[in-house]
Amino acid sequence: MLLYTDGVTETRDRTGVFFPLVQHAGQWDTDSPSRLLKQLHSDLVHYSHDHLDDDIAAIAVRAVASTASARA
Repeated sequence: MLLYTDGVTETRDRTGVFFPLVQHAGQWDTDSPSRLLKQLHSDLVHYSHDHLDDDIAAIAVRAVASTASARA
């Protein structure tokens, strides 16, 4: 699960187009929450040409089945 502030979706490119989060999210490796956050940040910096204007916060979490649930 990825939680984020509006600064993520309101990141713009040089022409003023908003960051296409859904398109980018489909390309991320989601095995690790920390890796997902690094990829998100890298994509935002690249998309905005290193010009992030708004505050950005994101949290990524992954559900892990408990041992009892995994056996069921």
